[in-house]
Amino acid sequence: MELESLRNSFNDYFHTNAEQYFFAPGRINLIGEHTDYNGGNVFPLAITNGTYALARKRNDRKIRMISLNFKEEGVIERSLDDLEYDENKGWVNYPSGVTKFLLENGQKITTGFEVLFYGNIPNGAGLSSSASIELATGVMLQTLFEFEIDRIELIKLCQKVENEYIGVNSGIMDQFAIGMGKKGHAIWLNCDTLDYEYAPLQLQDEQIVIINTNKRRELASSKYNERRAECEQALKEMQTYVRADALGEISSAEFEQFKQYLSTQTLVQRARHVIYENERTEKALKQLKSGDLKAVGHLMNESHRSLKNDYEVTGKELDTIVEFAWKQDGVIGARMTGAGFGGCAIAIVKNKHLKDFMNQLNDHYKEKCGLDASFYTANVGEGAHEILA
Repeated sequence: MELESLRNSFNDYFHTNAEQYFFAPGRINLIGEHTDYNGGNVFPLAITNGTYALARKRNDRKIRMISLNFKEEGVIERSLDDLEYDENKGWVNYPSGVTKFLLENGQKITTGFEVLFYGNIPNGAGLSSSASIELATGVMLQTLFEFEIDRIELIKLCQKVENEYIGVNSGIMDQFAIGMGKKGHAIWLNCDTLDYEYAPLQLQDEQIVIINTNKRRELASSKYNERRAECEQALKEMQTYVRADALGEISSAEFEQFKQYLSTQTLVQRARHVIYENERTEKALKQLKSGDLKAVGHLMNESHRSLKNDYEVTGKELDTIVEFAWKQDGVIGARMTGAGFGGCAIAIVKNKHLKDFMNQLNDHYKEKCGLDASFYTANVGEGAHEILA
C-alpha cells in the first residue's frame, strides 16, 4: 500500500491530514535462535516489510487509533490518563504500552494524538510485527512531541513493554534489530552486553526468501516460556562447575566437560543448543565479513538441525519446508527463524533457481502438510525512522 493511499485512509478516518509519517521494519534472524534471552549472540537484520504509522497531535487527552489490518474494529479511543493493559483491546495494547511507559519514563507527551497503523508483515508469522508496532510508536511519539531519548534506551523500553505490559518473556533481539537496522547489513549482537557489529550482507545473485508455513503460532501461549525456564534451570545447575551469569557465557568446551552433571537429558539438549548456536553466530560474523556466503549457509543448516533435535521448537511444517529446501538447486542455506512452533523459515536462494524453488517446495509442502506456503522475498532495510515525505 502506497503512502498516498495511507494518507487518504487517514483523512477518511480522522477527517483531517496526518502531520508526520513513520516506518518500522520487521526482522528476520539469519542465525542465533533462542540465544537472545540466554545472554548470547544473535544475527538479525531489518527487512523492507514493516509497520507504517501516520500521526498528528490533538488538542485534548484523547488517543484515537486505527489499524488497517484490523479495520473492522474501527477507530479505537483511549485516554492519556488511562493506558492500563486490556486483554479485550488486542493490537491496541502495543502502542498503549509504549505510550504509558514513555510517560512513566518522564517523557513529555503533552496531548493526545491520532494514529493510523498499517503493517505489511504477515501476521503471526514470526517476523516480529509486535516489536515493529512498538518501535513505530516510539519513534512516532519521540518525533511528534520532540523529546530526547537515546535509541538504545527506546529499544529497551519497548522490550520492557513486551515483557511487563504484554506479558511475553522475550529477549531484546527483535526490538534491537528493528531499532538499529542498517540497509545492506546484518547486525551481530551480544544480547547480554548489547555490544554489536554490522556485517555486510551483499547479495548479488541471491535472494533471501521468507517461507511462511501458514501455521499460526501465538508466542505468549506457546512453549516459549517453558524453554526459557529450562534454560534457567540448566544454567543454575552448570553454575556449580562454571563461572557464568548466562548460558551464552559458557563455551562448548566447558559444556562438554560438565554436561554429565546436568540432572536430565532435556536440560543437556537445551543447553547444548544455546551454547553451540552462540558459537555459530561468531563463526557466521567471521564468514560474512570475509564474503563466504556458502559457509554461512552451512551454519544456517546446522542451526536448524539443533533447533529440531536439541531445542525441539520446529515441528512438522517447518521441518518439511527446510529439509526439502536443503535438497534444491541453488539453495545456499535454510532454517526456521523466529520462535518456532509454526511461523516462518528463511532460505538464501540463487536468483536463477528462485521460481522453480518456490513452485517445487510448495507442491511438496502441500502434499505432506495439506497447507499452502506463502513466499516473500526480503531486502535488507533500514531501522525505524521518520519518512520525510
